[in-house]
Amino acid sequence: MSSSLDKLRALTSRLEDKIEEKVKKSSVVSTEHKEVQKSIKKPQVKAVSKIAENFDNVREQNIVRVKELYKKLKIFEKSPDFDKVFMYKAMNLSGIGLKEDDFGEVREGKYIQVIAITYEPDKNGKKKAKNISLGYFGKAETLDSTLKNEIIEFVLRWRYEKAFQNVEHYKDLISRVEAPSDTLF
Repeated sequence: MSSSLDKLRALTSRLEDKIEEKVKKSSVVSTEHKEVQKSIKKPQVKAVSKIAENFDNVREQNIVRVKELYKKLKIFEKSPDFDKVFMYKAMNLSGIGLKEDDFGEVREGKYIQVIAITYEPDKNGKKKAKNISLGYFGKAETLDSTLKNEIIEFVLRWRYEKAFQNVEHYKDLISRVEAPSDTLF
């Protein structure tokens, strides 16, 4: 999974290539044009740091909202430590669709639950998925639409934070590879 920073670097590179193409097409290359080129590259570096700053702000705002929903939906009753809620490997919903073709649709006759997924070894030491209910919200047909939206939002924002954590993990690994040393270890 590529990070936002990697995507920005790729975009910056493409923009620089397009600028170079236009410069080559132009028959007159002046000193003034070279100065403009230098000034174009500086804001791009600032743009990368600005995007990194925005990335951090988005993440902060997301975690604040996840915590609000954690309290509002009473997830703390099943998982009392907020920080440990991110130790789960995945999170899903039963009774509400989250796929593109059925997003937000409640499944009649089903019960609405927020399900956390962990992997634990069985008696043979093989990892098996284990589902843990973090919240039970009754039958799909009786679910209030505001509550439904908050449940969906909690799961999506939890996944978003989990993705941020994965990005951080890979950024750390990449920095180890980019570090000027003979070996990674």
